[in-house]
Amino acid sequence: MKRDYPHLCAPLDLGGLVLRNRMCSAPLGATDYSADGTPGPRTQGFYELRARGGAAVVTVSELTVHPETDCSHMLRLGLETPGQLAAFAYVADGIKRHGAIASIELSHAGQYASAYVADASERSGLSFFGPSDGVRADGLPVTALGRDQIASIVRAYGEKAKLARRAGFQMAMVHAGHGWLLNQFLSPYFNKRDDDYGGSLENRVRIVREVLRSVRAAVGPGFPIELRMSGAELFEGGYDIDEGCRIAQALEDLVDLIHVSAGSHQFGFERTHPSMFSDHGCNVPLAARVKQCVKKPVAAIGGLSDPAQMEEIVASGQADVVVMGRALLADPELPNKVMANRGDEVLGCLRCFTCMAERGVTQTRRCAVNPRIGREGEGFETVPVLPARRKNVLVAGGGIAGMVAACTAAERGHAVTLCEAGSELGGILRLERALPFKRDMYELGRSYARRCERLGVDIRLNTPVDAALAERLMPDAVIVAVGSEPLPLPLPCEPGARVVNVEQLYAEGADAGDEPVVLGGGLTGCECALWLAQQGKRVHLVEMGNGLAKDANGRHRPILLERVAQAGIDVQLGTRGTAVRFDGLAVKEPDGVRGVVPGDAVVCAIGQRSRVEAVRALRDAAPFVRVVGDAARPANICTAVYEAHHAALDI
Repeated sequence: MKRDYPHLCAPLDLGGLVLRNRMCSAPLGATDYSADGTPGPRTQGFYELRARGGAAVVTVSELTVHPETDCSHMLRLGLETPGQLAAFAYVADGIKRHGAIASIELSHAGQYASAYVADASERSGLSFFGPSDGVRADGLPVTALGRDQIASIVRAYGEKAKLARRAGFQMAMVHAGHGWLLNQFLSPYFNKRDDDYGGSLENRVRIVREVLRSVRAAVGPGFPIELRMSGAELFEGGYDIDEGCRIAQALEDLVDLIHVSAGSHQFGFERTHPSMFSDHGCNVPLAARVKQCVKKPVAAIGGLSDPAQMEEIVASGQADVVVMGRALLADPELPNKVMANRGDEVLGCLRCFTCMAERGVTQTRRCAVNPRIGREGEGFETVPVLPARRKNVLVAGGGIAGMVAACTAAERGHAVTLCEAGSELGGILRLERALPFKRDMYELGRSYARRCERLGVDIRLNTPVDAALAERLMPDAVIVAVGSEPLPLPLPCEPGARVVNVEQLYAEGADAGDEPVVLGGGLTGCECALWLAQQGKRVHLVEMGNGLAKDANGRHRPILLERVAQAGIDVQLGTRGTAVRFDGLAVKEPDGVRGVVPGDAVVCAIGQRSRVEAVRALRDAAPFVRVVGDAARPANICTAVYEAHHAALDI
């Protein structure tokens, strides 16, 4: 067959193995593991799903090689723990049986050990080791590793690699990037040693070379070794891309693949894990530079999910392999879709950090786009129903919740009618087309609209659902996904004062003037204020609480707040609006003083409310009725997708 993406679909010989394509799954942390670091059954399903989806390599993350000096609460592998080797063997089997190569990431966090501990207070009693004595950013002391400890760590890399091969893994990734221990030795910022492990580049790469030799001696030939490195640390005092190239050159003789990422745990999280404010592929130029300097294959990573962009990266010689993390959470079938010329069906990652934030809160995984992530083994496959159990399903509302429900029900074989009161599917996601940094959310809506069409859903636009329509259609099941609407502004307004809500601003192009006042400092208000500031407007952001974007997840919030600060937005916390005036917003400040925030218009971003009357009218519309998404309670895309998917499974 003729491939739409021939370079992405081409196999690659790598150290005695053949990759079935050029699309690999980045190391993604396990979803369940015991206190002693043994992977559980959910972990097997988590990694196996990406293998089933067509990835060439699936890398398990992170195997802590030396628990004595690395207190990270991650995976561990040893013969002293009964059943541990078997658990890893099941994980490797789950990957290999779908034609993917099972790889494992060998890691030591160094001074950033405990980075994944959910309760930060637990860290105070732990010991932290690095190349040099120092103090972490959180004030905890770091002790320099002694030579005997270094030798023990080097041996441990080989020992764990040997056990991993025994468990059935076919490849290993040595993590020397992102500020972890080996990167700390490579970095002139962290490494202040005056022995033969510090100073010159030759000395700073010494421990990495010793580790790579230890791994090779343990696993023998025919077992590829992938080196993960930061092409540049991207902070003052760290190494730049020129030295990154020299590091790659100094190590390439010992590896089969050089995986080029970026940044450091302390200084560059957003570059290591590009946010919605970054360009897709923002770190690819680092990989392209390294590829110019080495002879071994190079892998690129960094916010990649678009098949056309990834095809160009490989076709143009910027990299030999593309690696995806969050993109394969959002759509594990991405590689299969590319191989089958179905690239237009890919569901793109939103880069919203739901997946990473959830891990910090509950130590599990959740994805805003994919309701199965982290719950692959719970028996909620989208299995077609028997013909005798097929139902007529009516979905009220064509937002994200309605489209997900319609697609899931149609995939199960039900006859689905999707009614939308407006002239276009997408709901609130339609508004995101106005914001460049949220374009992926708009595209998600378009992707689901196309998916509904492909699945044969009967789509009826300009058709609000009421009890009379439901009675005429006589459905067996109704999923109510009518969404929410903006809360009205509960303030008096002077004649001639200009008030617009966010929906009017984005969808209708309402004029906010050159100096708008955004009332409401939640996630929506902050994003709106940032968008207005990016247009060169003088923006005031008024919030009656003591903080901004408290409804944002813990990973996205600090990045958003940094953008708000950089944009020069006038933020006024603890300030309550009292009236809208012709010349701005009358307010009461924290000290009780009344004043006016000057502005041409007030943009109302105080929240949403469910469409209660529409929901109430459909409560008795069918034997099975389920209310999902914002129609149940205003929340977020993740909640809407999860509720809608499971509602359709329950029919």
